[in-house]
Amino acid sequence: MKIKILGTGCKKCKELEANVKEAVAELMINADIEKVEDIRDIMIYGVISTPALVIDEKVLSYGKVLSVKEIKEILSK
Repeated sequence: MKIKILGTGCKKCKELEANVKEAVAELMINADIEKVEDIRDIMIYGVISTPALVIDEKVLSYGKVLSVKEIKEILSK
């Protein structure tokens, strides 16, 4: 599983990254987590606002910080 957190480094982006790492650890999932901060790379995904969560190249959330519980629900599907 390839997980990307899109964001320019703001507080909310860092919070989403921490929540993703915690959810992955709690579910004991083997995943590559990448932080994408370059605005050009973020624009490729068509994301209007950050932070955004991309799993296996699909944008699943943008513009809000998902909770650990919400992320775990997404990852469990």
